[in-house]
Amino acid sequence: MQAPGDSVTAVPPLGSPRAQVSIILPVHNAECWLDDCLRSVLHQDFEGTMELSVFNDASKDKSMTVIEKWKVKLEDSGILVVIGGHDSPSPRGVGYSKNQAIAQSSGAYLCFLDADDVMMPQRVRLQQEAAAQHPRSIIGCQVRRDPPDSTERYTHWINQLSADQLLTQVFTSNGPTVIMPTWFCSRAWFSHVGWFDEGGQKTLQCLVDREFPKSAAKDVLSVFKSKGLTLMTKGVPEDLLFFQEHLRRGGRVVRVERRLLLYRYHPGAASLSVLEGTIWTLRVRFLEERVLPHWAAFTIWNAGKQGRRLYRSLEAANRQKVVAFCDVDERKIKKGFYCYEDAQERPKPRVPILHFRAAQPPFIICVKLQRVLPSMGMHLILPRFAVVSPVSVWEFPVYSGPPWTFVL
Repeated sequence: MQAPGDSVTAVPPLGSPRAQVSIILPVHNAECWLDDCLRSVLHQDFEGTMELSVFNDASKDKSMTVIEKWKVKLEDSGILVVIGGHDSPSPRGVGYSKNQAIAQSSGAYLCFLDADDVMMPQRVRLQQEAAAQHPRSIIGCQVRRDPPDSTERYTHWINQLSADQLLTQVFTSNGPTVIMPTWFCSRAWFSHVGWFDEGGQKTLQCLVDREFPKSAAKDVLSVFKSKGLTLMTKGVPEDLLFFQEHLRRGGRVVRVERRLLLYRYHPGAASLSVLEGTIWTLRVRFLEERVLPHWAAFTIWNAGKQGRRLYRSLEAANRQKVVAFCDVDERKIKKGFYCYEDAQERPKPRVPILHFRAAQPPFIICVKLQRVLPSMGMHLILPRFAVVSPVSVWEFPVYSGPPWTFVL
């Protein structure tokens, strides 16, 4: 399970840590889930020292009553409980709550847990063992979904990615290749990567950068600030932002091949609050940052709606690298080209539409179903959206709704 380049030594925070592992638990109106969640903390079979760091983000239900009840039980069993929070009229968000819970904790390792999920007894033990071997990695695990049939395709994707795919599928609209409620890492590595985005500022900057010229983006934000206004985004994908920064800094991804978390799906889940457009923008930006600088030219596989959307979302310099669209639909191919009517360039770009057998790699593949591409010399099952070069595959499924609707 050794990850290449994963050779630093994890160190505890300054001072004497109260515990080896801190379980990080943000809470907002989770009364109905907390008994099961906190019982699973009590039943961990880890023989080292643990602490539970809870941050209450302005809950209006009886979450704190449940937490205080379990505090006594946990501390009687040797698990220190640290509780913070605020009672402002509105919650300050998941990123803020996680950061506060981490700041008030002391463990050399951080185990992330959502208040609506349940850990299997072996989780902390097995993930701590893996994290000790891979100090530059985010350690995930397989999950059991509840209800079992709620997100079958997404759950299959979570659990079945190969070790290589944990890095090659980092562009997917499913988000990080190990889901946030399963994360476990050393405090040293977390501190190296940085804190979670708290208010959408990174997301907002990304959106402004894409919608306005660089010369105007700073002015847009300055005008809002000078007038005392705040630009808000609905839902901040703090896990995706952190995961991307983790990869930028050379981090690795490791998964324990055990189902160590009961991962609940329900209408109040925080992940449902993130806008599709926000996720799309962050994915395209990361693709442009990590892949496209290495390519002088490429082909977009799919001349339909999603392929054209990708083309329009690219920076002008990267649009110029698109040498063709390719497809299997004869109607699209007969059109001969796609004209980007809203382009600023003159003349307006006209991109040829070819049959896929006539197209040249590398490809960014944007198709609705899994396909086999023997014509490229690879017997490769591809998901809905993938970046394909002769030597690597960077998978990037098209977003068409919540992650659990994908065919992967």
